[in-house]
Amino acid sequence: MIQQRHDAARHGWASVAVAAAASLAVTAPVWAGPQGQAQAATASVAAPIAAPTPTVPTSWTIDLTPAQLGRIHAERDPAAIQALPKDFKFVTPGVFTVAITAAVAPASTYATDARTIVGSDADHAHQLAEALGLKLNLVSVAWPDWPLGLASGKYDAVISNVGVTEERKQKFDFSTYRLGLHGFFVRKDSAIQSIREPKDIAGLRIITGSGTIQERILLEWNRLNEAQHLKPVQLLYFDDIVAAKLALETGRADAHFNPFGPLAYLAAKEGKTRLVGTVNAGWPLKADVAVATRKGNGLAQALTVATNTLIRNGKYGQTLARWGTGEEAVAQSQTNPPGLPKF
Repeated sequence: MIQQRHDAARHGWASVAVAAAASLAVTAPVWAGPQGQAQAATASVAAPIAAPTPTVPTSWTIDLTPAQLGRIHAERDPAAIQALPKDFKFVTPGVFTVAITAAVAPASTYATDARTIVGSDADHAHQLAEALGLKLNLVSVAWPDWPLGLASGKYDAVISNVGVTEERKQKFDFSTYRLGLHGFFVRKDSAIQSIREPKDIAGLRIITGSGTIQERILLEWNRLNEAQHLKPVQLLYFDDIVAAKLALETGRADAHFNPFGPLAYLAAKEGKTRLVGTVNAGWPLKADVAVATRKGNGLAQALTVATNTLIRNGKYGQTLARWGTGEEAVAQSQTNPPGLPKF
């Protein structure tokens, strides 16, 4: 296997996509950068690749205005409110205080006023607050700071692409709301139609992140291929997202394999690339992203009830579709599912 690193601008890549999946990293950030030291997500065994043919919108308009007039709103959910412990106290009475990292669209970013946080994670926070009959206070935090802030009672929950791990479950409770996916994207006119299993990467030049969970997946797939005497993969590393994009668009790379959301956003926004496959971030296990809450305070179950109501009434799916991330939908929210073990 050949590995090539391109360091045109070490901090450019991180500044664009720093925490889009930092919470799913096993031994290093999912995107090179400071957001880092998290571990991978949830652990029920799953197929290595999503079965359906993956799709993203060919084009759609992302609403980055602070008003968010297209946001899907939730109704007050009596069952979710009933699930709250009778003695539960929010950080601020009548307010759902949520920590979030404004990192990269479509999960979370700043609106055009450079102040309001918008994205699919922000929408989920708004809907949970509405379901519980509360106002919402979104608190912008640096991704590495959320565990201490949550444990010390600065906020009620964290909704910021946090993956469920067994290690984290010792300190926090979780309510799942999204799959952790990585996506293979190719140039729009590429002859590659599908990358769904190890043999599909044989002989390809693939852009990925160094020291990340997605690199680990590719290295394992390459090991399996070499055992079958298939051509080795060539991994390309770029710390500058502009250079990575250019390499793919000019044919110097065959595919780009990194967290699904940001790449799907770029594909729809610019129209130069398309999705040809997804892999669960926990491969060969299953990775879930969850709302994190303080251990044992009872809030997680109420959030799970609210999320499942949103799934049943279709508003959950409408919200993911609004941000182009329908591929990441869960069939059902769970409280504290099995977490991915430490590798």
